[in-house]
Amino acid sequence: MSALPRQSRRRTISLRLKAGSITSDARKNPENPLQSCHSLAVFGVPHLTNESITDALIARLRTTSVLDDQDVEAVRSLPVVVKHYQPGQAIVRDGDRPVECCLISKGFCVRSKTTSSGRRQILSIYIPGEIPDLQSLHLHVLDHDLTTLTECTLGFISHVSLREITRRRPNVAEIFWRDTLIDAAMFRDWIVNVGQRPAPSRLAHIIVELRERLKVIGQAQGAWVEMPLTQEQIGEAMGITPVHANRTVKQLRDDKVLEFRRGSVRVIDEQKLLELADFDGLYLHQRPSL
Repeated sequence: MSALPRQSRRRTISLRLKAGSITSDARKNPENPLQSCHSLAVFGVPHLTNESITDALIARLRTTSVLDDQDVEAVRSLPVVVKHYQPGQAIVRDGDRPVECCLISKGFCVRSKTTSSGRRQILSIYIPGEIPDLQSLHLHVLDHDLTTLTECTLGFISHVSLREITRRRPNVAEIFWRDTLIDAAMFRDWIVNVGQRPAPSRLAHIIVELRERLKVIGQAQGAWVEMPLTQEQIGEAMGITPVHANRTVKQLRDDKVLEFRRGSVRVIDEQKLLELADFDGLYLHQRPSL
């Protein structure tokens, strides 16, 4: 593996089979030596396997769609290259031509656009088990930035492998298509939230949505919700200044609706939160029948 440029903070994690080297699998499948890797060991991250990398993805897809055992096995067998990213690091940028898609295994990422004057609008927040750039499979030049919000473990799946599985497993193709349509539904709701609700309701809505999505992958427990946005990033997500974001956070705290701690939020008054959020979870389509 060639050395990464010094200015890059990305640490690529080497992959090897638990039993034997990659070269042994390469003899079985010389065109794609990772194709038959079902159990991968990652240096520095013990017991990280293809199954653990895709666990949250499978949990999410089983909530929104109907998968059979063969579909699950096909998704788990996708060759994944695992990389570690630091917070605030670009995964792909506006204008890039990616040749792979990114599966979040650990951490949070954001999609954003930046104006010519340098003002950034966060368009969506992504959690483990989501593939935020799945549309790059068909939209060849990206029109936005995808950036890590926290320290992240990401699994990269080549477009070649994704195209192969969608042609071989039509149901998987439909499931991934539905996933991008749900992503589009979330965009629509984000536009309404930013454009039509007052600031306290915008923030309440973002938190409730994040909680509902984290529940699916077992990462929302009790009254606490992981929400690793700084006040500046809250402002970028809500379309307001950092000063206005600070006032909004203070208002929700003073009204005893939410308690904010570094990287997380505690719900103090559930009823008030839901009233403020004006939340209807239909757009998340968290049942196959929706």
